[in-house]
Amino acid sequence: MYSFMAGGLFCASVGNILLVVCTATDYWVQYRIQGALAHQGLWRYCLAGKCYMQMENIAYWNATRAFMILSALSCFAGIITGILSFAHRSTFEKFNRSFAAGIMFFVSTLFVLLAMAVYTGVTVNFLGKRFGDWRFSWSYILSWVALLMTFFAGIFYMCAYRMHGCQRVAETR
Repeated sequence: MYSFMAGGLFCASVGNILLVVCTATDYWVQYRIQGALAHQGLWRYCLAGKCYMQMENIAYWNATRAFMILSALSCFAGIITGILSFAHRSTFEKFNRSFAAGIMFFVSTLFVLLAMAVYTGVTVNFLGKRFGDWRFSWSYILSWVALLMTFFAGIFYMCAYRMHGCQRVAETR
């Protein structure tokens, strides 16, 4: 049980770091505009080595930003709950911290998935028609890796919850 929880905690910690990094950096998309290289993230875009804040209030950027921030926050809450699950003293008999941590990691995974679906759909339709030479960049790829890490953290904590339930049934016999 503790090895599943430790594996889940490792995956969640790496996933949360990746979520913060990919949300803060501005290399989600790279493209060429008038012969110069440009790249953009959720907060800034850079043209010819000069970066500018994205002041436009575009719905898909706002949705992606919100989902990524919510994902990082729910992953952090899952990490705190996961750390607390190592202590078996619970004030509620029916409440299991391993289960709660697993649910928080799955919620984090759902938020990343929603953010990536919104961003990918709009970016492909918009940049694909506007620019011929563009590609997703490393911040975007880190977001998908963070999705996998939070998903596996949830799997690990659910396995720990099942093992804890099996141990509790075996002790009552």
